[in-house]
Amino acid sequence: MAQTPPSASTLVGKDIQFREFVLLCACLMAMNALSIDPMLPALPAIGRDLAIAQPNDRQLIISVYFLGLGIGSLLFGVLSDRYGRKRVLGGAMVLFILSSMACAAAQSFPMMLIGRACAGFFSGASRVITVGIIRDRFRGDAMARVMSLIFAVFMLIPVMAPSFGQAILWIAPWRWIFWALAILASLILLWMVVRMPETLRPENRMRITVGALLHTVGTIMRTRSSIGHMLASGVVMGGLIGFILSVQQIFFDVFKAEHIFPVAFAIIAGCMGVGSLLNSRLVSRFGARRMSQGALIAFILIALVHLAVILAGRETIVTFMLLQAMTMLTVAFTASNFSAISMEPFSRGAGVASSFQAFLTTALSAALGSIVGRAFNGTTLPLTMGLLVFGSISFLIVIWAERGKLFTRPNHGGLRDIEFEVMH
Repeated sequence: MAQTPPSASTLVGKDIQFREFVLLCACLMAMNALSIDPMLPALPAIGRDLAIAQPNDRQLIISVYFLGLGIGSLLFGVLSDRYGRKRVLGGAMVLFILSSMACAAAQSFPMMLIGRACAGFFSGASRVITVGIIRDRFRGDAMARVMSLIFAVFMLIPVMAPSFGQAILWIAPWRWIFWALAILASLILLWMVVRMPETLRPENRMRITVGALLHTVGTIMRTRSSIGHMLASGVVMGGLIGFILSVQQIFFDVFKAEHIFPVAFAIIAGCMGVGSLLNSRLVSRFGARRMSQGALIAFILIALVHLAVILAGRETIVTFMLLQAMTMLTVAFTASNFSAISMEPFSRGAGVASSFQAFLTTALSAALGSIVGRAFNGTTLPLTMGLLVFGSISFLIVIWAERGKLFTRPNHGGLRDIEFEVMH
């Protein structure tokens, strides 16, 4: 039966209370934002020092990170279902810290890309295992509410990250961004080791066999609502990745406004935090499906308005910031809710399901976002077209996943858990 959202005083584990649980999970998931957003204002300097000839090639510093993240996401959830969440997450974080240090010491563009790919690979653990930890405790709308609270805290990181990166550039070379990242990750690791209990029950541990993994993936693929919302999330998030890859060039090259970039990015990203906080308060009342589907329709309509503004020749930095801020607001309502919906049937095998979800959504969004980023032509048109196309495709997938029945709210109390082959 679905759990109700806990009070702030409810003990989530042996040693950690709910508020600290939310904050720690947010910091674990924020490691990816810490690895991406502070780099954005530093990309021109990195390009100069590492002799990157083409401006669009600088995007690879971000793109290969997402590539590594997608591959790593497929592995670490599986390992955590066998060996436990805490042990696997701790080991991966140590290797992530070493990879970040390698980036700080990189003397060539290829070495930087190798370090970034490795950092993305090992950071996949912080994403999927954290979702697995949350699913160990919650499900359905309760999980959507907890995810939204975590996203609301998590979004403070991308709001501040470009300013953090810019502040480092004012007093030190860009390499210190990576050193600072390694230090922050070490502090989060220490906090996790000391305070986070093991959340995976012994009876839910899985044997790692090829047959069991294929059976699990097959089960996920046959669960229409789960695979549909994973695909829909990956497609719509492709627009977010396209934004991340393009935004530095848009502010620097299109609007010649590099001096306000950290503040402008904070305002736009901050709307995702506002959306996540609103979702955490509303999802228990209206349900994850109603909230996410309504937000996806709004996402498409905003992209249509933005396209009309561009084609009318009225695009300015003000219209761009306003419409992108509204877009990010709607993304907040889709991200956490799609994740919760796709994870609903899985209590056993939550790590495998979370791994597959993270791999599929990351690989799909990174591939689609890279198309948008590489299409940058000195205008905001490629990004806006990408948002419109991805939003529309995502909506069609949701219609398929829900068998045409939108804005419903299933009875989670009667929801059947998917059974997996587990370790006895």
